[in-house]
Amino acid sequence: MREPKGFQNAPIWREIDALRGQTVGQLRVKYQEVFKHQSRSNHKQFLVRRIAWRLQADAEGDLSERARQRALALVDEAELRIRAPDFFVKRISQPAGKKPSDPRLPPTGTLLTRQFQGESVSVEVLENGFRYQERVYKSLSAVARYVTGVQWNGFSFFALKGSGEKQHEW
Repeated sequence: MREPKGFQNAPIWREIDALRGQTVGQLRVKYQEVFKHQSRSNHKQFLVRRIAWRLQADAEGDLSERARQRALALVDEAELRIRAPDFFVKRISQPAGKKPSDPRLPPTGTLLTRQFQGESVSVEVLENGFRYQERVYKSLSAVARYVTGVQWNGFSFFALKGSGEKQHEW
């Protein structure tokens, strides 16, 4: 009678289990032994998983030829990104000290107005914040909290829509 698969390779499973108790330095040495090159990673969980995978593959066999061919076919069918997304290019092309502006915000100098409990609330959009009653706030939410006395999303309070929705005409 055959032994269950888990018992056939019990020494491998014990070795894999022992990996968790090793230091990163010990794992890097083991990685060198198993893969025949140094790891560029010092991440313990990554090293444990990679070494465990290689030990299992060596003990139980690697991918079948059919699985390899399917993986290659999937790679051929996949659309590979050749260029970084536009939002990323815009973000990295801005000067280092300047934060990217939120697309939901109107241009600097715009006056946002809203009626709240019979009073008119007017906020000026600044380069780095918002002016309400001669005081500068870091966010619209801070203004809304000051005006209402409770936590409120500033974009919602001033009826500014998300980037995918139609915005107000300024």
